[in-house]
Amino acid sequence: MARVVVDVMLKPEILDPQGQAVQRALPRLGFEGISDVRQGKRFELEVDGPLDEAALARIHEMAETFLANTVIEDFVVKVEEAEAVKVES
Repeated sequence: MARVVVDVMLKPEILDPQGQAVQRALPRLGFEGISDVRQGKRFELEVDGPLDEAALARIHEMAETFLANTVIEDFVVKVEEAEAVKVES
């Protein structure tokens, strides 16, 4: 089973009030040196079957039509490597 991640972020020209609120709060909490914060969404999709070009094209279509509002948001589709499972004895 493969994992595909779709990261959705507001376009740079779109105002991000939540990101601005976080950025203003950071110095009050002792976190200095952060000049900008943008918030977004992350979708992790577990894909059954082979992860070929057709599957990735379908996921891209899904992101473009359902997961992101492409008028105000950009998105990136990434395939995540399978995580190694640590077995303790």
